[in-house]
Amino acid sequence: MKKTLFYFILLLQIQYNFAQPHSKPIPANARPKLVVGIVVDQMRWDYLYRYYDRYCQGGFKRLLNEGISCENTFIPYTPTVTAAGHACIYTGSVPSIHSIVGNNFYDYRLGRSVYCSEDKSVKTVGAENDNGKMSPRNMLTTSICDELKLATNFRGKVIGISIKDRGAILPAGHSADAAYWYDGKTGNFISSTYYMNELPKWVQDFNAAKNVNKYYEKDWKTLYPISTYIQSDNDTNAYESKPFGDDQLGFPYDLKKFIEKKNYGAIRNTPYGNSLTLDMAKAALLNEQLGKDSITDFLAVSFSSTDYIGHAFGPNSIEIEDTYLRLDKELEAFFIFLDKNVGKEKYNVFLSADHGAAHIPAFLEKHQLPNGGIVSSKVEADLNEALKNEFGKDSLCIGIWNYQVYLNRERINTLNLEYKKVLKHSINFLQKNPGIEQALKYEDLQEAMLPAELKEQIIKGYYPARCGDIMVILKPGYIDDEYGGKGTTHGVWSPYDAHIPLLFYGYGINKGKVYNKCYMTDIAATLASLLHIQMPSGCIGNTIEKVIK
Repeated sequence: MKKTLFYFILLLQIQYNFAQPHSKPIPANARPKLVVGIVVDQMRWDYLYRYYDRYCQGGFKRLLNEGISCENTFIPYTPTVTAAGHACIYTGSVPSIHSIVGNNFYDYRLGRSVYCSEDKSVKTVGAENDNGKMSPRNMLTTSICDELKLATNFRGKVIGISIKDRGAILPAGHSADAAYWYDGKTGNFISSTYYMNELPKWVQDFNAAKNVNKYYEKDWKTLYPISTYIQSDNDTNAYESKPFGDDQLGFPYDLKKFIEKKNYGAIRNTPYGNSLTLDMAKAALLNEQLGKDSITDFLAVSFSSTDYIGHAFGPNSIEIEDTYLRLDKELEAFFIFLDKNVGKEKYNVFLSADHGAAHIPAFLEKHQLPNGGIVSSKVEADLNEALKNEFGKDSLCIGIWNYQVYLNRERINTLNLEYKKVLKHSINFLQKNPGIEQALKYEDLQEAMLPAELKEQIIKGYYPARCGDIMVILKPGYIDDEYGGKGTTHGVWSPYDAHIPLLFYGYGINKGKVYNKCYMTDIAATLASLLHIQMPSGCIGNTIEKVIK
C-alpha cells in the first residue's frame, strides 16, 4: 500500500514538472533587438480617444490594449515646440540644460538668430542646396541613442528619419550612424557630412524611385465617406489655411498637379508625408539590417505631416481626423512589418508627441469659448515704437521668439541707456496688451503671483544665452496668430499644448494604464532602465516603474 502511494505521488510530481514551462532565466542585461521611437508631431493626447472607435485593431489600439499607456503625461517646460520636444524626449532633459529652447531663437553670444539644428561647418549630402547643412551640435547633452552607442561600444546602430530635419537629427543624437530628412526642393531624403560623405546606395535607389509622385497620383480623398466624420467640423471654413492653393477649398484635393510643377514640398501637408516617412523607415531597417543580431539597434521615426496639417486646418478639421485614421492604418502595417522582420516580442516601441495644439480661435468663438490672439511681429513693432517715443532711439527690441522678448542689450549699452528702465518700460507696455496675462523678467519669477508648477515650467525652459529678457504669458485659449486668423499653433504651458500621449509596447513592457502624472523627461529614463544603460548626460526624469515588467 505504501509502495503504491509512493509511485502515485511520484507520477503526479513528474506530470506537474512536465506541465511547467521550462524557460531559461532572463539575463540581467537582456535587451530587445530593436527599439523604435515614434514621435507624432503635434499629437494631442485626446486624439487617442477622440477617434478610438474608428481605429483598426493593429495600430493605436495595439499599443493601447497590448502595451501600456501613461495617460497623464505632460511637457514639464515652456515653450512647447518641435525642436525642444524632440530633444526632451530623447535626452530626458529640458531646455535649461540641453539648450534647445525653440525651433528658432536669438543667441546673444553669437549676436544673431539661430535655427535649432543649423551647422554651417557641414555640407549637404544628397542634394545641391543648403538644406542639409545640419547637425545636432547645438544640443549640449547626449540622447538615449548616444547612451546606447556608449553601452554597446558603438556597435549598435542608430538611425533617425523624419520629414523635418530637426525631427531626425535631435532624437538620433551626436553619435548616430545616420539621420535622414526630406528635401522639398528635390523630393529626396538627404543628410549632411556630419554623418557621411555620400548617401548609401539604398538611399540613392530610394530617392531615384521618386515615391512622392506615386502618392501625388492618389490625390487626397477622405478614407471613408465624408458624412461619417462626425467628430470634426465642417469640411470648409474661413479660418482654415489653403496649403494647396486658393482654388482648393476642401475635399477632394487635387495633388496630381504637383507632379508637373515638381512641387515636392506639398507632400508635407498631406497624410502621404507620413507614408513616405514609413517607406524610408522600412527601407532603412531592411538595408541596414536593424534588429538582426544580438546587439540592440535604435530606429527613431518622427511623423511631421500631422504638424503641417494641424497648423493649416486645426484640431477639429476633417483633414486632421482623416490624417490620424490613415496614420493608424500605416502603424498597423508597420507593426506587422516589424513582427515579420525583427520578431514579435523582440522589439520595443514607444510612441509620444513633441507637443499638442490649440483650437483655432475662430472655432472657439463660434462655440462661445474663451479665445483670442496676439501677433508677435506687430507687438514687436509697437514695442519698438513705444521705446523710441520714450528713449528717443529705435530698434531697442531685437524680436520676439517663443513668447519671449529679446532686447537689444548691446545697442542699449552703446547708447548709454539704462537697461533697467528700458526693461521696465517694455514690461509696462506689454502688460497693456489684452491677450497677455503677464509679462515679467526672469529675475522676478520667484516673486510673481503664479502657481509654483508654472514657475517651474518657465525656469526649465530658460537657457540664459538663448532666451529673452521678458517672458510673456498669454491668456488661456490665446495663440500667437501670425497666420492672420488662418489655422492654429502651439507653444504655451496649457494642457492643449502640453498634455501628450505616451505609450510603450513590446519587449519587457507591461500591459495597462498609468494614471499618475508623468513627464516627457521620464521617457529616456524609462528606456535607460529597460535597456540597462546609463541615462543621458542631462536627464532629470524618472523611470516610470509600472511600464517595465
